[in-house]
Amino acid sequence: MAKKRSKTRKKLPKPVQPRKPAKHNARRAVSAKTRAKKPKQKFHVSHHNEADFDQGLRSYAKYRDLGLALATSGMVQAHVIRFIPPFKAEDVAHPHFHDVDLQMIYVLKGWYKTEFEGEGVHTFTAGSCWIQPPKIKHTVLGYSDDCELLEIVLPAEFETVMLEK
Repeated sequence: MAKKRSKTRKKLPKPVQPRKPAKHNARRAVSAKTRAKKPKQKFHVSHHNEADFDQGLRSYAKYRDLGLALATSGMVQAHVIRFIPPFKAEDVAHPHFHDVDLQMIYVLKGWYKTEFEGEGVHTFTAGSCWIQPPKIKHTVLGYSDDCELLEIVLPAEFETVMLEK
């Protein structure tokens, strides 16, 4: 009778699994962190009402607050800006910046012209959208008589700093 020899086999290391790209893991981590810090939000609806447009931040425009600041506990502000014609450079064209985390503007009607430090002059028309990075210096150079913008800003409360001409 032949005796079976026991062979000792070395265990091979498990094959290394390729890692998911770092951006997926980082995105999950950032997302979880962001969710943890967000204030409670409430359901909110804002329907168009002409009476809601009133004098706001600038004398040359009327603002319709969309009520997001209250609904998001100050996390977000959104409003429709309706410019008062005609454009008068002496009233409007003042260099300034906004101390914000995010500022997004979308042209609803008409056109809007502005100059951004380091980015030059841009004319935006209905359907145009742009992000203004925090504290980018800019100056309004013109707008059409029917110009309306949607502006979304984080946080709801922020400072506008007027600069020397």
